[in-house]
Amino acid sequence: MKAAILKKIGKIVIEDIEKPKVQPGHVLIKIDYVGICGSDVHYYEHGRIGDFVVEKPLILGHECSGVIEELGDGVTGFGVGDKVVPEPGFACNICDFCKTGKYNLCEEMTFMATPPIDGAFCEYVSYPADMVFKLPENVTTKEGALIEPLAIGIYAAKRGGVFPGAKVLVLGAGCIGLVTMLAAKAYGASEVVITDVLDNRLKAAKNLGADFALNTSQKNLHELIADTTGDAGVDVVIDCVGISPTINDAIDSCKKGGTIVLVGMGSDGNVNINMNRAISKEIDFTTIFRYRNIFPTALKMVSDGKIDINGIVSRSFDFDEIGKAMEFVMNNKQDVVKAIVKIGE
Repeated sequence: MKAAILKKIGKIVIEDIEKPKVQPGHVLIKIDYVGICGSDVHYYEHGRIGDFVVEKPLILGHECSGVIEELGDGVTGFGVGDKVVPEPGFACNICDFCKTGKYNLCEEMTFMATPPIDGAFCEYVSYPADMVFKLPENVTTKEGALIEPLAIGIYAAKRGGVFPGAKVLVLGAGCIGLVTMLAAKAYGASEVVITDVLDNRLKAAKNLGADFALNTSQKNLHELIADTTGDAGVDVVIDCVGISPTINDAIDSCKKGGTIVLVGMGSDGNVNINMNRAISKEIDFTTIFRYRNIFPTALKMVSDGKIDINGIVSRSFDFDEIGKAMEFVMNNKQDVVKAIVKIGE
């Protein structure tokens, strides 16, 4: 099969490698689409993310979807030709985190395209069937490849307790901010304010249904929140940036007794925030790490028409253009919301 392999920083080569044999308990998936995640670009540009270092050639890509070509021994509930999406991480299933349902925190998590584990910029993947989900008939494999980032947004809205009629502020209108806005709307939020400093992202947010899309480099966030909430503040703030200014904006914008969800990870993780202000407002803080038990919900929301996920795609590439795609996304971060690669013919 053909695979796009990161050979070194800034160099991806498409090569012929051995097609994987389907393992017992696995399904062999013919990959159709793969989204380009910020982590893929970071590995391509820097060769590492924190403690995860690319030390040997690596296949990137984890936001993927395709069609089952073969079933491994012992697999039931699937058939050849089923459209599917794999959840790109699988855990040990025996530790305390796994046994209590918090498998996203498993210390032995195996996650696609995280060194040294290969990802999905290739024609075929053998994957554990218990972490593979059938696509509803009316959901395409292109939409299937967008379920992974959508799951983050849904998990953030769920952890924030977004409820029908809630007023929600989303800080950051990149891909994750946009899917978080879509999720908040799907959970019944009556008003969603989204912010960024890039107008193209804010335009995408308005097109996707944001009630207010504010460029915080040009207009005052606090005045808008005061005007739209009668000085009360919003019920839920979801910060998809993760730096001191946005977290402090979250504290100032959140109503007394409200909730702040921290999603974005800043460059070094160290922030300076006005904790006295947060305490005086009795704000609940919560965080998320990836997601857990969310893919079925995400698929149903897309299938039921509660979320139109197609609108986040701003650029598409063919398989033989992966190197070009990575360069384009890396050099045009301000203009790209979500790029996706068509692997299959």
